[in-house]
Amino acid sequence: MKIIASLLPARLSPARLPPEQQALLWQLVRYGVTGLFVTACQAAIYWCLAALVGLHPQVANGIGYLAAVTIGYILHSAFTFRDHGNRDNQGARSVRFIIVSLISLGLNALWVALCVTLMRWPEWSPIPAMIFVTPAVVFGLNRQWVFK
Repeated sequence: MKIIASLLPARLSPARLPPEQQALLWQLVRYGVTGLFVTACQAAIYWCLAALVGLHPQVANGIGYLAAVTIGYILHSAFTFRDHGNRDNQGARSVRFIIVSLISLGLNALWVALCVTLMRWPEWSPIPAMIFVTPAVVFGLNRQWVFK
């Protein structure tokens, strides 16, 4: 994290932010790193299964989702939101995480349906929305509801 901070101009230095904003900034950085990894795993699994194996795009998306939700829960719990919220009710947090993950699956299924099925674009076409739109929505839900 210090490497990232050293790349910022002095006026944007995290050290100049109040502690709660510093915490949010580093949480966003951790979410970005973890989220990109999880999203890349999901997108790679989706694309390989849809384009290379020939599975129906929604089936490929579902398999990618199952892998991503497992990887995501472990990494977000241990890394992204490690210092955020209380940790006393893991059962409730797990259920909320699954609900948010289902919302994520729904959004990604929407992108696949719109791009591949409706617009008849190539299998890679929903990946930009999977990488940029879905993670932004999921971060907000995870921060405000799952890992509160």
